[in-house]
Amino acid sequence: MLKKEKKEQIIDEVATNLSRCTIAIATDYRGLSAKEMVQLRRRLTELGIEYRVVKNTLTRFAAERAGKKQLEALLAGPVAIAFGYDDAVKPAQVLREHIRSSGSVLQIKGGVLGDKLLTAEDISALATLPSREVLVARLVGQLQAPLQILHDVLSAPLCELLNVMQARIKQVEGG
Repeated sequence: MLKKEKKEQIIDEVATNLSRCTIAIATDYRGLSAKEMVQLRRRLTELGIEYRVVKNTLTRFAAERAGKKQLEALLAGPVAIAFGYDDAVKPAQVLREHIRSSGSVLQIKGGVLGDKLLTAEDISALATLPSREVLVARLVGQLQAPLQILHDVLSAPLCELLNVMQARIKQVEGG
C-alpha cells in the first residue's frame, strides 16, 4: 500500500503531465508481456512520449486537479496513459503502428485532446493524419502555387518576346 506522501507525489506528477500534454491517450494494457511493455515504452520515450501506468483512483484525482475531468470516462480496468507533448498525432501513430506491427493485444480506449474527449475511433482517425511537417509542407505548397502561376503568366510575354528577338537575330545574321 502506498503512503499518503507517495500518493500525493504521484497525483502531482500526473496532474503536471496532464496540464503540459497536448494529448493523453488511455490504453488497456491487459495481456501485454513485460518484454512488450518495455519495448513499447522505449519506442514512445525515444519520441518524447511518456507512458505511465497509474492507479485509476490517483489518475482521477490528478485529472480533476489538472482540469481534465473528461479523462475519468476512460478510467475503467487497467489503464496506461501515453502523454504526448509536442505533436498530437505522433502518439496515436506510434500506438497504432505498435498494435499493427506486433499483433499486440494493447487496446486504445480513447483520449483527451485539449478539453475534448476522444473515442478509440477518433484516435485511429488521428493516427491516419500526416505528420505536422507534412501538413506544413502541403500548406506552403498550396500558398506557393498561385504565386508560381502568376509568375508564369507575367513572364510568358517576356519569354515570347525574347524568342522573337533571338529568331530575328538569327534571320539577320543568316540572311
